[in-house]
Amino acid sequence: TGPMSLECLENLLRITLSTEYFEDIYLSLFVVDQSGTAWELDEAMAAQCGYTVTYSTWGSIEFRASALSCHSHLEKDVFTVTVQIKASHSPDMSNATTHLKSASCRYGPWSPRELICESNYMEVSVRREVPQAIKDIVQDEPEDWTPVFPEAKAEESSIWQIVFHQPEEKRALLVSNAWSAGYGLRATDGRVLLRVPYTAAHVQLVEDQGITFAVLRSSTFYKYRWVILMVDTAVACPADGVDYTNKTITWTVPKYIPPLSAGVTSFKDVLVEAGVDLHKLSAKEMASRKYVLLNELKAITMKIPIGAEGGYYKTCVSNGQLGVKYTINLILEHQWEDDKQRRTKHTIIKEIETPFEQAEVAIANNLNLNARLMNVTVGKFLPDVELVNLTIEGAVVAVPEAVQHGYLIHRTRYADGSKAYVIEVPLDAPSVKKEYMREDMRAYTLNVTLTFITYPSSETFVVPVIVLSAVKDAVLPSARGFCDGRNLHLFITRGNVDQNWLPFVSDRHLTQEAAQKYNYILKDNGTHLAISVPFLSPHVSYEGFHTSAIKASFYLTLKDGITLAQRRDFSVSCIFSPSELIQCLPNGTVIVTAIKLVDNEDLNTALLVLRDRQCKPSLVTGTTATFRFNVNTCGTSRKFNSTTMTYENEVLYFRPGNDAPTYQLKFLCSYAVKQTADVPFEPKKNLPPSTKPGFGCLALSLKLFKEKSYSEPYQESEYPVIKYLKEALYFEVQLLQPKDARLDLNLDDCWVTSSQRQDSLPQWPILMHGCENNKDSYRTVFHEVHYSLRVKFPQHLKRFEVRMFTFFQGTSLSQE
Repeated sequence: TGPMSLECLENLLRITLSTEYFEDIYLSLFVVDQSGTAWELDEAMAAQCGYTVTYSTWGSIEFRASALSCHSHLEKDVFTVTVQIKASHSPDMSNATTHLKSASCRYGPWSPRELICESNYMEVSVRREVPQAIKDIVQDEPEDWTPVFPEAKAEESSIWQIVFHQPEEKRALLVSNAWSAGYGLRATDGRVLLRVPYTAAHVQLVEDQGITFAVLRSSTFYKYRWVILMVDTAVACPADGVDYTNKTITWTVPKYIPPLSAGVTSFKDVLVEAGVDLHKLSAKEMASRKYVLLNELKAITMKIPIGAEGGYYKTCVSNGQLGVKYTINLILEHQWEDDKQRRTKHTIIKEIETPFEQAEVAIANNLNLNARLMNVTVGKFLPDVELVNLTIEGAVVAVPEAVQHGYLIHRTRYADGSKAYVIEVPLDAPSVKKEYMREDMRAYTLNVTLTFITYPSSETFVVPVIVLSAVKDAVLPSARGFCDGRNLHLFITRGNVDQNWLPFVSDRHLTQEAAQKYNYILKDNGTHLAISVPFLSPHVSYEGFHTSAIKASFYLTLKDGITLAQRRDFSVSCIFSPSELIQCLPNGTVIVTAIKLVDNEDLNTALLVLRDRQCKPSLVTGTTATFRFNVNTCGTSRKFNSTTMTYENEVLYFRPGNDAPTYQLKFLCSYAVKQTADVPFEPKKNLPPSTKPGFGCLALSLKLFKEKSYSEPYQESEYPVIKYLKEALYFEVQLLQPKDARLDLNLDDCWVTSSQRQDSLPQWPILMHGCENNKDSYRTVFHEVHYSLRVKFPQHLKRFEVRMFTFFQGTSLSQE
């Protein structure tokens, strides 16, 4: 209970730190000796002194201590261990809270020899016995001790020393040197102990029955009164022996390996037990979990189904890919007696981890139409996974800050401890891409990348989330059309799907420049698109021609601005009088326009002629040909009656090699024979054009831009702007209201003052009567304004460049 819980497990003490209490906290772990001194624990000290610290996937921290660990206090059959834990919310451990825990465990009776194979060290402890006779001493090789004994006896002032049996030599180390080399040694009243980290220099890898063991063969000498005694402190722990087949873990441990059975010829099993998480299981418990324990002649085998109760899955990352591994912490205890009636207890703690298995991340989209929310569930994930940030439109956003971008994130926990992340995003969030699909359907696409981290390994992986929702909320653009005497008008009301749709006529993008070229009027304010086209225009189709009427149509297509896919077609059709095709001027000049009907696709308007084939059109488009001639030319015939004179001609088209016309348009002009007109005439000198003064409200703006491109103005927060002498300043004056294409903006006078008051002194003119100041050393430079998405009416803007200068006050520069 509380922040720590403890458990006595025979010759081991386990202390578990509470997940909830120590979550998201920095920890330092200390062990306290009998004098009250606290020793901070690190990996090297833990392996040397008999401590193990593990971090489980579920977030708990486990501390284990051997009964004969460096700082434990032994009294009869009770060993006591005291730990101190400092917890802080800061990595520098400032303002740390200290927790002290002391635990006592009873263990006994001890076997003559006990071996522990922990995850980070090997340990052997041997009972201290005074031999009755030399013949009772067990030797691994008869000649081993003769050269060793002088080495051990040479340091008579030392309490004990250790000799390592290497294949090439034997080497003796004093206690102090052994400690410096990372070995742990301890002598109690009844036992001699040696602890060996797996990384120690004298550890050898030895193979037995195909299984590799970490082995250290050694002899430890200790003084007993006036004699020096020696014990065999060999230790061996399996390094492998695990196989994974058919979704089953098979762990094989050979019995009676040679380093542990020197000089012994026969053995008898006393006990074989196994379990999980340091708890031994009965045969019934093993059967319920489908565990199998086989005690064979030469080996002990344990079989565990992958995913069985007692183990757990943890998250792993390999080459950026998410996966899982199944982990189970097994314990095997083997006790045997040899032919010398000595009992050995061999305890092996083995954490087994299955190979990496790639995992897929489930992504579910639960659209909430009523709330217009995309509700996306990502996962399940194991408890060791945490979402740390999102990448939204290229920007990395921490989870707490995601709400500022319209993202609401929360965790969902399940009964088995796993969890999922739920992301709620409004359909109208800027980062949600909206795209027209068909009819009344719009596609909403959420494209966000989630970055996760695993604990305690701190591995990261990403999960791209691309979710598409189809919603029936598309509002398509609509149009109405009408005509006046000489123009066709199309008025389009935009919907909610056509913000980036562009107008096209005859597969040509209708820009402002193109509209001006053809004398069209194009207006687009974002919500409405208005187009006016003259009756005689290149993009007008003529679909019917009768003596009393001409049917003319104008077709417009809206295309996707990115894919250029055709999205919507509009048209306006009107009936015009044929009289629109001809003008009979009083001076005898005739202007006639011939039109090509839509069913005459092969007609080339450039080849149209009058009766006199030398008379060719003066203006040709794809659908019209305009002729301008005098009534006395081009084969024109005339007729008289009492009141009128009528001139008649024809527009003809001849196919190559054919003298019969395939196109014939007859036209005539009639003039009154007698007509009186009063024409006032007063000679005047030609006056220059002038403007008529008027009164009204104009909204103007003056902006300073950062570059000659005039793409980015200075914002209010950036003032005052620091500039150096002679550095260019780019100004733009814009007529904001009214937005009338007939208006032109002209600058008359523009001057600079040293304060914000326009009438303050001194002043310096930079524009005078619309021109640059000739007295200026660096004259004002005008920049041409072109149409763009920002500039709808170029005639409403004036741009000019001025070089930076300052005012003089007497002989000093002004500081303004």
